[in-house]
Amino acid sequence: MGFLNRRPAAPVDANTTAATGSRHEKTTINGHHTGTGAGHNTRPTFGQWIKSTWVDILTMAIIGAIGLGVYFADPAPSRSFAVDFQDGEVVYPQFAYPMRNEIIPIWAAALMAFFIPFVVFLIVQIRARSFWDVNNATIGLLYSLITAAVFQVFIKWLIGGLRPHFLAVCKPQVPIQGTQLGNGFRSIMYDRKICTGDKNEIDDSLESMPSGHTTAAFAGFVFLYLYLNAKLKVFANYHPAMWKLIAIYAPILGACLIGGALTIDEYHNWYDILAGAIIGTIMAFSAYRMVYASVWDFRFNHIPLLRHAPFTYGAGPASQGFHDAVWTRKAHWGTPDGSAWGGAPFDAANSSRGTMASAAGAAMGAANNGLHHNSHHHNERHSIDRRPVAESRYGEHVV
Repeated sequence: MGFLNRRPAAPVDANTTAATGSRHEKTTINGHHTGTGAGHNTRPTFGQWIKSTWVDILTMAIIGAIGLGVYFADPAPSRSFAVDFQDGEVVYPQFAYPMRNEIIPIWAAALMAFFIPFVVFLIVQIRARSFWDVNNATIGLLYSLITAAVFQVFIKWLIGGLRPHFLAVCKPQVPIQGTQLGNGFRSIMYDRKICTGDKNEIDDSLESMPSGHTTAAFAGFVFLYLYLNAKLKVFANYHPAMWKLIAIYAPILGACLIGGALTIDEYHNWYDILAGAIIGTIMAFSAYRMVYASVWDFRFNHIPLLRHAPFTYGAGPASQGFHDAVWTRKAHWGTPDGSAWGGAPFDAANSSRGTMASAAGAAMGAANNGLHHNSHHHNERHSIDRRPVAESRYGEHVV
């Protein structure tokens, strides 16, 4: 696809010093010359891609098959439940809602959780044009969705819980006499043996926790939220437009609406939805960090990680050829100079724009201020210390 091909990059001298004070260095990985860091952002052949990805593809297939098998298995636990008191009052009315059709079927929630982020990844490539960006974003999204799905189906199978419409599906017939009287205190507790409804519906109504809809929605849309934040540089080093804030939180709103709809059709309890949201969010954060250099550090969170070359924080331009793998072009983002950041994650000491004073420098500055203060006090002169105003590299005046 020419759409994902890189534009011809200007040659970079191996001895050119980057804005961080580091140099581009030619590297050799597994006996192959890779050139400078800019060469990392190139499209591989199909054979090279398969060679580096086949383990993940096989793992996804195996884990997906295991999850599908667990999904269709009968619920493992045998839960006890009460039906009504002797006066006919329902003990747990929260499980007596009528069974209704789902507002959003599980298959629709799963498809939206994948295809909506995937389409956004492709739209971003209008500017990014990086094979590795769309590759890592898609694979990371699959990491999140598949892992979260398998995680939640195991909990459904081994733990589960009663859906709000359980009693309507169970259609219990409480025995008045005989050997099948209830158990527990005052013999008011029963198990599924008294149910007369459809077996498949009863099995499903015993596997309420956690919500699969919400797990899929948050696994996909939280991943998209992190991706959009990195590409739009919302939480970064400049003041972005408000529409970007709306854009990154729109997926979160979508996930909340999918989860909230389950309280309307009475398919889940609120704690089922909360558990699914937590599982999906954790998997999304974990998957994103596996395929990108950072989650929150705006200097690196747009840079896809490669399998054949480790990302070295602070070694020359931090982008390693991915300087334009962002959507925004504000504040010099999308240019080699705009992403020439060094230092470790969350450490801005070696950044190209603004430096943090060292401890020794801060102490010396405090001592000098003390000397100035004592001198002024001795001479009984009242004045304001002034620092020289210098012009920054971008034409802005800083004090």
